[in-house]
Amino acid sequence: MARHAAEHDVIGIGFGPSNLALAIALDEASRQGAGLDALFVERQPRFTWHGGMLLPGSDMQISFLKDLVSLRDPTSPLTFINYLHKKGRLEHFANCRTFYPSRIEFNDYLGWVAGHFADRCAYGETIVAVEPDRYDLPVRSLRVISRTESGREVLRRTRNIVVAVGGMPHVPAVFATLGDHPRLIHSSRYLDRIGAPGLAQDGARIAVIGGGQSAVEITVDLHDRFPGAAIDLVFRGHALKPSDSSPFVNEIFHPGFTDFIYDQPGDRRAALVQAFRNTNYAVVDPDLLETLYRILYQQRVEGGARVGLMPRSRIDATAATNAGIAIDTTDLFAGTSQRRSYDAVVLATGYERSTRPPFLEPILPYLEVADLDRTYRIPSHEDFEPHVYLQGAAEASHGLSDTLLSVLAVRSEEISRSLCDRMRRAHG
Repeated sequence: MARHAAEHDVIGIGFGPSNLALAIALDEASRQGAGLDALFVERQPRFTWHGGMLLPGSDMQISFLKDLVSLRDPTSPLTFINYLHKKGRLEHFANCRTFYPSRIEFNDYLGWVAGHFADRCAYGETIVAVEPDRYDLPVRSLRVISRTESGREVLRRTRNIVVAVGGMPHVPAVFATLGDHPRLIHSSRYLDRIGAPGLAQDGARIAVIGGGQSAVEITVDLHDRFPGAAIDLVFRGHALKPSDSSPFVNEIFHPGFTDFIYDQPGDRRAALVQAFRNTNYAVVDPDLLETLYRILYQQRVEGGARVGLMPRSRIDATAATNAGIAIDTTDLFAGTSQRRSYDAVVLATGYERSTRPPFLEPILPYLEVADLDRTYRIPSHEDFEPHVYLQGAAEASHGLSDTLLSVLAVRSEEISRSLCDRMRRAHG
């Protein structure tokens, strides 16, 4: 580990869309004379956004205007529109007459923006710990320790950190007993692992677990990818439900709605989040539902049954077998149980997000348990001077939009302004 560590005003942990938007906001502040020395640390070897789910034909579910910067500054050179212009596709995109680019294209846009900040990101490093630089009070700076892919530890010092590590794949307890079974695939790694030997053969059986957007996208992709495979979509609900993206409801994702949510007492916040869950959780884009329904109807016409729906299903147990994975299910209404064996199981079961990632453990005694403040900072003791911000983990206090792309442009400016104000006060 280096003895003389590099020092930065702020270190961003993770370099996905949230901290990428922050990099833009900090760069803007720098050009206005309030610049900070910022570095970002990313565990992936290169920029990729949800690489495991960049499925052919999958589109974004939000407008391209909700890119990294447009809602704050549509004249920025880093808008999606300027990306199209620089790539020579602006007129062709206009001819598509859509606000919703493909997920593959939007990932390319994000990577194009990330390329502008390549000198400010250390790729291929996993954060091990964030520690006080000194354990006597007051704490004025932090030690950020990371590990490279070769196993070398890197030490850096900083006055502030912004954590944006996204969610960890959620594996239901009934599947956790299978450990790292090679045929158990979370949707986050779908494209990386779905090419396992044997899945393309006629007669292969694959189960998809979940009733939301990713589950249906994967089911349709499997149908197209493996013509000889049989796919079961297993979920607890009575039916697959459409997402509500109507214009009035969609206003809950406006950045200004964050203030309304944050100003409510805790019980009202929870009630509001629950009331609008059908905009984001266990729901499916209506166009995709129609695609799946047409597949099922065509099966009826042809007399086949390659894709099967298993609604109202509770998964009671799983077991590794010589052929793959066995799943025991119970129909919650009929009360009947059955066991089916699969060559692979895909978990479209979402993600878990924590306001206290494990690498923050050394500084937890200095932090408060309360919600994040309005600027996404974790409140801390008065003798702990560094600011610790979290992006994408404040749904309970800031609303459903916090885990989505909708507020990136405005949230990044709020955090940037808070950081600049804090450093201005520190320097008198």
